[in-house]
Amino acid sequence: MRRFGFTALVTVIMASVLVPFLWIVRTSLQSSEEFSAGVTGLLPREPTFSSYVAVFTTDDFLGPLLNSALICAASTAVTVVFSALAGYALARLEIRGRGLILGFLLLAGFFPVLAMIGPLFLLYRSLGFLDSGYPLVLAYMIYTLPITTWLLKGFFEQIPRGLEEAAMVDGASRLQVLWKIVVPVAMPGVFTAAILSFILAWNDFAFALSFLQTPNRFTAPLAIVNLGQSQYQVFHNRIDAAVVVITLPVVVLVLLAQRRIVSGLTAGAIK
Repeated sequence: MRRFGFTALVTVIMASVLVPFLWIVRTSLQSSEEFSAGVTGLLPREPTFSSYVAVFTTDDFLGPLLNSALICAASTAVTVVFSALAGYALARLEIRGRGLILGFLLLAGFFPVLAMIGPLFLLYRSLGFLDSGYPLVLAYMIYTLPITTWLLKGFFEQIPRGLEEAAMVDGASRLQVLWKIVVPVAMPGVFTAAILSFILAWNDFAFALSFLQTPNRFTAPLAIVNLGQSQYQVFHNRIDAAVVVITLPVVVLVLLAQRRIVSGLTAGAIK
């Protein structure tokens, strides 16, 4: 009975998560005529990929996808570098007030994102950073750095100190030990931090809406807002097709790297 109850609970949770996405996939495969007619059912009567074709031809969705990919890749690279430095320092160096620093990182990770938009907008406007990718890269680090720093700190603490001491005896500096010894050994954790950082940046909408103004610089989530709209009709099948397009890269990335993600998230759980 206990196993049956657990299985039923997991089934209900998975259904609540998957059914809305399956409905989006179904709508994206409907033609405009079938969607306008209000046809309902588990599957479209005549599945078609016309919405996906229209997204890339009529709506030019490839540009926002490339903008998102470049911005998220840059944000991920910068986040991994800084979180590796911070995580290693917090794990190995004797830093005064380390507990306060860790508490501040935890607090920053839970701070509401919308509360940061106003001050950041005023700052970026005075610096001339608005309507470009620079403010997004910096803004994404606000909520990616705390979680990746905590993650890498726990992973670095699992690495035996003897490896680092042997390298320093041979003349390596702290930075050389970090990049040539610690990071390669902790690659599952680094990989997990990179994936989490990329996913957080890829799904952002609030920062992109606040800092970008020119349509050809929009990221993919922001471009969906004005996608498939005409004066008299909103083509929800095109919007849902774009949602599927921006979701698939994240799904494929997580499926391919799920073992590394699990090993990275469980780092430090057992000592």
